[in-house]
Amino acid sequence: MTTDLFLPGEKDKPEVDFRFSQHHLTLRGESYPENAAAFYGPLLAALKDYLDTCQKETITFDVDLVYFNSSSTKMLLNLFELLNEAAEAGNNVTLNWHFDAEDETVREFGDDLAKDYAALNYCPVAKE
Repeated sequence: MTTDLFLPGEKDKPEVDFRFSQHHLTLRGESYPENAAAFYGPLLAALKDYLDTCQKETITFDVDLVYFNSSSTKMLLNLFELLNEAAEAGNNVTLNWHFDAEDETVREFGDDLAKDYAALNYCPVAKE
């Protein structure tokens, strides 16, 4: 089994809490690293290794990003594509898309995702 992965959030990088042992993955915070491919590359590799071992698992991925730049968007789409492939292979994959109810940009990105990923759940959060 793939080892769980935790990276604390930084000002330009999201918190990564991939609890592979519990089939629960979380990205939280902001994502605008100087080199998104260098940051997300190891995450993609770890996710792929984990998903390669999954058969008929229930996998939950919570995404709670308040901001992400265009290079992060490309990397996120790669993550979501791996999850989509896992769903097509017989796993039960749920993507929970958390966002500020007043943030139309993040909501619209969720709308675009919903066109390709049927298991997307909108999780709007009221602004405090």
